[in-house]
Amino acid sequence: MKQVLQSLKTGKIELIDCPTPAIAPGHVLIQTAASVISAGTERMLLEFGEANLISKARQQPDKVRMVLDKIKTDGVLPTLDAVRSKLDEPLAMGYCNSGKVAELGEGVSGFAIGDRVVSNGHHAEMVSVPVNLCAKIPENVDDESAAFTVMGAIALHGIRLAQPTLGETFVVTGLGLIGLIAVQLLRAHGCRVLGIDFKPRNLELARKFGAETVDPNKDGDPVAIAMSYSRGRGVDGVIVTASSKSSDPIHQAATMCRKRGRIIMVGATGMQLSRSDFYEKELTFQVSCSYGPGRYDANYEERGQDYPLGFVRWTEQRNFEAVLDMMADGRLHVEPLISHRFPLAQAENAYEVLKRDSSSLGILLEYPQGAQESESPTAPVVRLRPQDEQDRRAPAQPVVGFIGAGNYATRVLIPAFKKVGATLRCVVSSGGVSGVHAGRKFGFQRTTTSVQDVIGDADINTVVIATRHDSHASYVCEALRAGKHVFVEKPLAISQQQLGQIQEEYAARLASSSSPPHLMVGFNRRFAPHATHIKRLLETVNEPKTFIMTVNAGDVSADHWSQDPAVGGGRIIGEGCHFVDLLRFLSGYPVVSVRAATTASAPGVASLRDKVSFTLVFSDGSVGTVHYLSSGHRSFPKERLEIFCRGRILQLDNFRRIKSFGWPGLRSRKLLKQDKGQNQCVAAFVNAVNKGGPSPISFDEMVEVTRVSLQVAEAASR
Repeated sequence: MKQVLQSLKTGKIELIDCPTPAIAPGHVLIQTAASVISAGTERMLLEFGEANLISKARQQPDKVRMVLDKIKTDGVLPTLDAVRSKLDEPLAMGYCNSGKVAELGEGVSGFAIGDRVVSNGHHAEMVSVPVNLCAKIPENVDDESAAFTVMGAIALHGIRLAQPTLGETFVVTGLGLIGLIAVQLLRAHGCRVLGIDFKPRNLELARKFGAETVDPNKDGDPVAIAMSYSRGRGVDGVIVTASSKSSDPIHQAATMCRKRGRIIMVGATGMQLSRSDFYEKELTFQVSCSYGPGRYDANYEERGQDYPLGFVRWTEQRNFEAVLDMMADGRLHVEPLISHRFPLAQAENAYEVLKRDSSSLGILLEYPQGAQESESPTAPVVRLRPQDEQDRRAPAQPVVGFIGAGNYATRVLIPAFKKVGATLRCVVSSGGVSGVHAGRKFGFQRTTTSVQDVIGDADINTVVIATRHDSHASYVCEALRAGKHVFVEKPLAISQQQLGQIQEEYAARLASSSSPPHLMVGFNRRFAPHATHIKRLLETVNEPKTFIMTVNAGDVSADHWSQDPAVGGGRIIGEGCHFVDLLRFLSGYPVVSVRAATTASAPGVASLRDKVSFTLVFSDGSVGTVHYLSSGHRSFPKERLEIFCRGRILQLDNFRRIKSFGWPGLRSRKLLKQDKGQNQCVAAFVNAVNKGGPSPISFDEMVEVTRVSLQVAEAASR
């Protein structure tokens, strides 16, 4: 299928071949009929992408502060690499889509295959969208009009926040697509409306929709006109749908409002508010969040948990339905808002119009349908390059299929496998876009959204799993069952049951083959140059050691998937396992007991179990304590290890520097950049696959580390 992407690095728009997105539970797969380019949002993205690095930084001061903190802890080179990697990720464009249901995910009700629906899907021939972000299109509403529904919901939510009543006077500042829809919706509420803009065409459309209009360049002071229009009382409310870096629209809105008037920010302007403007009139100012209640709530959007109608009357989905009803009743007209039409194949031309023609309004993309349907719009596989000599390796050498193409896979794992000469055959991503990006960047032969295209490929002998944690165990078992070598990013499992399933599958492989496939977990810290050096030093000390590991983990929001016990397993299982493994490696002995305690949360705040101290006792008498804390500051080293033994101390800071205290003949050692051992970890695994030797970490030790991590998480939750 075809999809529109933008490079954040250069701003370039590209129409690419992309595999059809996988249909997840609770999602709807839609074949697109029409989509609308958002003149405000997408023009802003074009301008951001085309800006140089300094201009990008000026637009995102918060991100700049994060970069400076990262430089302090990780060094300049890793930080620059992370910034370049982030800017290198393609952005899927668009959020206003209409089409026909092609497939329903598990658990979806209320929709049937063939239903015409709207969604916030991208500019792509096929989109997979959560069920709560879809709504059925009435029979008398055409696909082109329906594609404006999401924009209509943005305007409608802003108006709901303003709570207009029959006969009130409102101003709409900025008569773009959303502003012109807001004018019609306010008129439908029985309000008198004054529209402010500089563009003659937009002003003319607003007048056709029943508004009075003001062009500040021609008609004079908008505040004076608004006061006159409101019979000298001041307007009841202002809906700001303009896009501007200036704060003038907010000051202007405050000046023209009556006492206790309402100002709703739907667009994006400067936010330098004057206290006197708001204090004297007791004005209400509120920023409107997108389409309505449910936006950015993972439980509503991703997990399909609807809000009870009696408590939340207007959710995102119900706002979609209300806008469609207005179209069906003839009270909302969007056909006049269409200024240009382009077939999808000419999407790049459409964005040139958006960039160069400031008078453009609704730019509609039309998609092939029926007999004119594009070739294989539902193909789950896209071939990126023909097979060549690089692909014809000896059977023992790694021919790799990647399951997952997220940030860690593309920044760390894929480059590491490529560096050691593995053949990159196929990469899987659920949405398709990240797989195409990774495939083209690193030279994969093909990309797909179907895991079975990797598991079932007889030429692929090695599978790398870099997906969300809840899927690791099942993919490990599938790959082992298919006779593949497996490298799985930590954790190995997020429950004792999953761990037991892997043990059973691995035992079955041992029983059925004299040379079972290798299984490796990405416990990279033990392979770091400084960690291996410390290991050699500790082997000369034949007595128990004391380890103190401080992990300044940083705050992660409660709704992030890694905090969800059912998806990420929580941060101790998902990341804390690294430090269990590191201490297990350095001690060289099994863990015989586990104790854990977590910092109490504030009253009424749910505990995330990411401020945990746990102690491991090893069979030789060594003791390791890990302080895994999310409450620190980013400027402090993220990972610090201190080791006490025989009157000596070693200190490892962020895998960049070792300091010694009382260690004979040992000077401090410092690397030019942080090295956590990712490349060495992958190289050790690939070497084992190539030579058929033992796995770099024994299966029993990986199981032990995983089991101990699960025990720590369980102890911390008591």
